[in-house]
Amino acid sequence: MSEENQNQQNAGPHFSMQKIYLKKNNFEAPNSARVFETDWKPETTLDLNITHTSLGDSRFEVVLSVEVTAVNQDLAAFKLAVDQAAIFIIAGFPDDKLDEAIHSACPAIMFPYLRETVDHALLKAGYPPLMLAPVNFDAMYKDKYKKPH
Repeated sequence: MSEENQNQQNAGPHFSMQKIYLKKNNFEAPNSARVFETDWKPETTLDLNITHTSLGDSRFEVVLSVEVTAVNQDLAAFKLAVDQAAIFIIAGFPDDKLDEAIHSACPAIMFPYLRETVDHALLKAGYPPLMLAPVNFDAMYKDKYKKPH
């Protein structure tokens, strides 16, 4: 463990983002030419996931992933998969609060970056931005991880 991280743990709870980066950005638009000739009223599906990996020394890589698929008038318009990742130092928390930080606080910080990446990719591909609505990660965490077994 580095001396800096050891000092942070001894000083009490610590939470900070060290780096945010784009880990994956995959865009496919198999029918763009035909889709652009139609009225744009797509049916979209969105799948949002959170994963994490311990890097040691109280460091965690948290990945906020989104997959968006759009179909317009029975034509596959696009499929976009983005992994927005960040490295956080999270020290001095009990296990339940550590889990909550990883699944709630971290993605809440990362979500605006993910939303911007999604909209930018769609604009570059000629599609209107999705303008993803804000997500209440606290409520998602409580709903998913705090249900009685």
